[in-house]
Amino acid sequence: MLYFLVDLSNEFSAFNVFRYITFRTGAAIMTALLFVFLFGPAIIAALRLRQGKGQPIRADGPASHLLTKKGTPTMGGLMILSGVLVSTLLWANLANPYVWIVLFVTIGFGGIGFYDDYLKVTKSSHKGFSGRFRLSLEALIAVIAAFCISLLQPEPFSTSLAFPFFKDMVVDLGLFFIVFAAFVMVGAGNAVNLTDGLDGLAIVPVMIACGSFGLIAYLSGNKVFADYLQINFVIGTGELAVVAGAVMGAGLGFLWFNAPPAAIFMGDTGSLALGGMLGSIAVATKHEIVLAIIGGLFVLEALSVIIQVFSFKLTGKRVFKMAPIHHHFEHLGWTESQVVIRFWIIAVVLALVGLATLKLR
Repeated sequence: MLYFLVDLSNEFSAFNVFRYITFRTGAAIMTALLFVFLFGPAIIAALRLRQGKGQPIRADGPASHLLTKKGTPTMGGLMILSGVLVSTLLWANLANPYVWIVLFVTIGFGGIGFYDDYLKVTKSSHKGFSGRFRLSLEALIAVIAAFCISLLQPEPFSTSLAFPFFKDMVVDLGLFFIVFAAFVMVGAGNAVNLTDGLDGLAIVPVMIACGSFGLIAYLSGNKVFADYLQINFVIGTGELAVVAGAVMGAGLGFLWFNAPPAAIFMGDTGSLALGGMLGSIAVATKHEIVLAIIGGLFVLEALSVIIQVFSFKLTGKRVFKMAPIHHHFEHLGWTESQVVIRFWIIAVVLALVGLATLKLR
């Protein structure tokens, strides 16, 4: 919204600063952070009043969770999404279609997660609505977003998959690209959702991934930097750095309240939305494979569940003591803080590896 002040820069040179994505990204971080700080306590109080017993805790989970997490309200994703939306609308160039596509996925996935959280709270059960129906809704949103992204880019680049570590390795997937891109968004949303099981476990890796993809978006959308790094130049994606910055700011604010012992849980409202947002930015910037590296922690969490389910169905035996894998380490005797901090370290290392692909070609 404030980007329109650039039009006045000829008369007031000070307004020229709004032209720079770096300035607006920094402003988006601070705006979202302050929004969550200021309105977070009121949101938590309102959710606690309406939810009563808070988020239902899995009876088959670690026994300590039944004592330490009982009564904690969920739907904290509303804090994050509100901060992101306000900050993005203030600081992003709203004429940029990529901004609206990413917001469409983020709010769409967030709405699905909100309904799922609502059913869990009202039914006092950790099960929401039909998983198959939920995935169908996510897929529909993702397919629409993928199709819109493909329309914004020239053919055959619009339906191509770029490979990291190689200068010119690009494979045209044709119409299958829509399916692949939708899978990336849906997979990312659900992978982050599975990771959100301990206080602060999901939000910090999300912020790390957002910081990484904010940089990738900025570099991919700048022809000079893209040519220098020999990555694909995708005009317009630089503006997504502002959206990523808004998530980082809102995430920092949320972490203040989500730090153990958490005053509120992110819930599916936040985890699905943030994962879907990361997936949509990766698709827009042509860095889908890099997302699997930077978001490797989320991939590991999702794979642990898939392996556990298939192993039990095929052999009747479980590979892990409990899935997702962060609960496995809890059963091994790691404290919650040990699991969370060590997983944060893994997320940082994976982000550095993912960012290294920008230069190692």
